[in-house]
Amino acid sequence: MKPYNILISGGGTGGHIYPAIAIANEIKVRYPDANILFVGAKDRMEMEKVPQAGYDIKGLWISGIQRKLTVDNLSFPFKLISSLWKANIIIKQFKPNVAIGTGGFASGPTLIMANRKSIPTLIQEQNSFPGITNKILSKKASKICVAYDHLERFFPSDKIIKTGNPVRQDLLTIHSKEKEAIDFFNLNTTKKQFCF
Repeated sequence: MKPYNILISGGGTGGHIYPAIAIANEIKVRYPDANILFVGAKDRMEMEKVPQAGYDIKGLWISGIQRKLTVDNLSFPFKLISSLWKANIIIKQFKPNVAIGTGGFASGPTLIMANRKSIPTLIQEQNSFPGITNKILSKKASKICVAYDHLERFFPSDKIIKTGNPVRQDLLTIHSKEKEAIDFFNLNTTKKQFCF
């Protein structure tokens, strides 16, 4: 069987990037031969953070629409057309089995073009109030993974799967580092602890 090709798109903020990287890491655990390619927005933090995590990334010339009237908004239609065209080329060359979007500007054009080519798409929504990109993409998405209840207010209920938020593997074993932290900060373990 040929290895899976997984396209992951999302970024702009750590809230979109780190769940995307956590998904990629888990895919690699389950399917070590899988080929994973990220698509992000040029000049955004994903262009640095994703390669640091060991994955390839392609950049789109895309940004969001400002809520107030600005000169930047005038370039948005050109950026969108350019990004749809570039996403189409990336998909043609990479031939993904599935496209995953975690929100952010770049996931819009990427998942729109994947849907047009009948490639299954999955959205991962980290928040209790989804962003505009995921709301738009939800209409054509195959599945929508969420962390909170009652998101059928925003998404088609038959597509929703409550999975929780993907997190880095080292966060799951953080308690094993307690002694190391106590030693490093020279903490007194006999003093009362406050939990928040």
